[in-house]
Amino acid sequence: MKKVILLFLGFTFALSSMAQETTTETHSEGVKQLPSVKLKDMEGNDVNTAELGFEGPVVISFWATWCAPCKRELNAIHELYPDWQEETGVNLVAVSIDDQKTMNSVAVYANGKAWDYLVLMDTNGDFKRAMGVNNVPHTFLVDKDGNIVYSHNNYAAGDEEKLYEEIKKISAK
Repeated sequence: MKKVILLFLGFTFALSSMAQETTTETHSEGVKQLPSVKLKDMEGNDVNTAELGFEGPVVISFWATWCAPCKRELNAIHELYPDWQEETGVNLVAVSIDDQKTMNSVAVYANGKAWDYLVLMDTNGDFKRAMGVNNVPHTFLVDKDGNIVYSHNNYAAGDEEKLYEEIKKISAK
C-alpha cells in the first residue's frame, strides 16, 4: 500500500513539473483572474491569454470543429456581435480545443463563417485545463480587469441573450 501511495505522489509531482507555464491569480474576494497561457492564433503568432489587450469585456468561448452545439453558439453570437460591440465594446475570443488531427479545419471553418473573432488554438489543452473546462462549449465572461465574472457550460438556443445581459451588466460599470 505504501508503494502505491508513493507511486501516486511521484506521478502527481512529475505531471505538475511537466505542466506548461500557466498561472491563475485569485483576488482576496475570491474572484478568479484570467490565467496566463501562451497559445497560437490562426496565423501561428503567439498570444498570451492574460495579455489580450482589449479594453472592455471579453467573452472567451471554448469550442471545437467537431462540436455541433459549439458551432451553433458561435454562429448565433456572430449574428449579434456587431451590435454587441457597438453597445458594450465587448470582444470575443474563440478558443479551439481541436487537436493536431483536426486543427487544420479550424481556420477553414472560422473563415468560411466570416467570424470577426480572435480565434486561438489550444491544441495541448493547457488553457482549457487552466480554466477548468471539462467539456465544450464552455463560455466565460471576463471584465476589463481580467476577472472571470461569468461562466456557462453547454448551449441551448437563447443562451446568447443571457450572455448579453451579463455583458451589459459589467460594461455599464
